[in-house]
Amino acid sequence: MDTGHGRGPGRNRRTGPDPPPPAPSTGTRVRTAAPWHGDRQARVLGLTAAVCGVAAATTAITSARGQAPQAPLAATPGTWSAPHPAPSLSPLPAAPPTHLAIPTIGIDTKVTRVGLRPDGTLQPPRPPHQDQAAWYAGSATPGQTGTAIIEGHLDSASGPSVFYRLGELRPGQRVKAGRADGTTAVFTVDVVRRFPKRHFPTRAVYTNTSTPSLRLITCGGDFNPRIGHYRDNTVAFAHLTDILRQ
Repeated sequence: MDTGHGRGPGRNRRTGPDPPPPAPSTGTRVRTAAPWHGDRQARVLGLTAAVCGVAAATTAITSARGQAPQAPLAATPGTWSAPHPAPSLSPLPAAPPTHLAIPTIGIDTKVTRVGLRPDGTLQPPRPPHQDQAAWYAGSATPGQTGTAIIEGHLDSASGPSVFYRLGELRPGQRVKAGRADGTTAVFTVDVVRRFPKRHFPTRAVYTNTSTPSLRLITCGGDFNPRIGHYRDNTVAFAHLTDILRQ
């Protein structure tokens, strides 16, 4: 799947804003991305306008659907701040996610991992994993102290994809992230917001929190046939509220 070029709604596209490159690491362990400053942040902010995007020159509308199918969400200004719930559990050690379940919106999927491209942009899920959720391996693992980032396509060449209904998620609903160590980190949704890509609140979404938190990201809003991508991004913010052990 080439997310750089697509054919309008129902075709391939990028899923979410590009996070800052993680700090260099000499090992193969899972890394936790650190907050960023200065020109690194400016670079990320400059990339958010292209997320979920495809080249306008190759765009051909082949579907009457012109809007992401989430329940209506008001676009939120880029100055918005993420919620910071009080911690209720001790954090887990690092262990990559292997499974994601959100029963209220019908999500039950394996989780693949993605990294960064040479230009520092986030890799999208690729075949044969294009319809699975994808954990950004430069972020915290679910349940670990910090912000775990999981992205997913809204749609693909075969139709609706894994995060097609993400915008229907509501505060208080639960997200279960199965981990490689056999534990399941259970998160409770705090808020779901839709952000215009031109005013994406990079810090609120990507900066590490002092407690275990989760961000789920996909495309959202209207599809713009002139420029070939969705205008917004939908982001669910959640915090750790339970741990299930085998």
